[in-house]
Amino acid sequence: MRYRLEYAPVWLLVRVLALAPASVARAFGILLGRTVYLLHGRLRRVGLRNLQLAFPQIPASKRRRILLGVFTSLGRQLGDFCRLPRYRQENISQLAIYDGFENFERAHARGKGILFLTAHFGGWEISSFMHALYGHPLHILVRPLDNPYLDRLVNSYRTLSGNRTIPKQDFARSMLAALHAGETVGILMDQNMTPEQGVFVDFFGIPACTSTLMARMALRTDAAVVPGFCLWDPALRRYRVRFEPAMETIRTGNEEADIVSNTAAYARMIEDYARRYPEQWLWVHRRWKTRPPGEASLY
Repeated sequence: MRYRLEYAPVWLLVRVLALAPASVARAFGILLGRTVYLLHGRLRRVGLRNLQLAFPQIPASKRRRILLGVFTSLGRQLGDFCRLPRYRQENISQLAIYDGFENFERAHARGKGILFLTAHFGGWEISSFMHALYGHPLHILVRPLDNPYLDRLVNSYRTLSGNRTIPKQDFARSMLAALHAGETVGILMDQNMTPEQGVFVDFFGIPACTSTLMARMALRTDAAVVPGFCLWDPALRRYRVRFEPAMETIRTGNEEADIVSNTAAYARMIEDYARRYPEQWLWVHRRWKTRPPGEASLY
C-alpha cells in the first residue's frame, strides 16, 4: 500500500494529462522536461559529455541548445503518451502519420518476419502504438522498470493498441516464435551493453558496446531488418513514423564476423539519424559507458 501511495502523484498526473487537450498536455510535458533540464545536474552533465564526444567541433553553446531540445522532446512525448487512450484508428492521424510505409509493406510481404530497428528518437512510444492501431502489432523487447507499479502502468499503455511486450529474461524463444510466424519484433538498438551482451562497433567514431541480438536473429531467421524512427515534425505539429528500406543482411559464411558487420551497419543507421535530428535523440544515456579492455572511462 505504501508504494502505491508514494506513486499516487504519478498516477494522478497521467490521468490529468490524459483528459487534457493535446496542446495543454504537450505544453505541460515540455515545461516539466525543461524543469528537469535545469534541476537534474547529473543528466545534464551526461548529455553535454555525450554531445562533446559526438560533436567536438561545435561550440558549447550549441551543444547546450541541443540538449535543451532533447528535454523538450522528452516532455512532449510524455504529454502525448499520457493521452494515448484517447486515440483510435479514426483519429490517430491527428497525432502521427506514416512516412515510407511502402518499405514496411515490401518487407512484410516476404513473410519471414520483420526486425524493427529503432532507437530512442522523438516519440518512440508513439510509433509502436500507432502501428498497432493500423493492424500491425509489434512484439516489443523491454527491460522492466525498477518500480513494479510504474512498470505495470507503462506496460498497460504500451499494450493498449495490441502490442505485446517481451521481458528480457524470456526474449530468445518469444522472438523466434514471433519471427517464424511472420510477425514484427521491435528492438531499441541504441543502448550501452556489457561485453557479454554486445560487441564494440563505431558510434560517432568511438567504440560503443552494442547489442548483437538483432544481427543474430536476422542471420538465424532471415527476417527483414527495417529501420524505423518516430520523429516530431514541427511544421506538421505531428510525429512522422519513418520507415527506411530493409537493410541487406551481410552473409560471408563467417558468422561471428557477420554479426559484427551487421551490428556496425545498424549503429551507422542510428548515428545518421542522430546527426540529422540531434535534438530528438536520448543523449542523456551513457552510451559509451562500457569501454574496451584497458581504456579509461569517458564519464
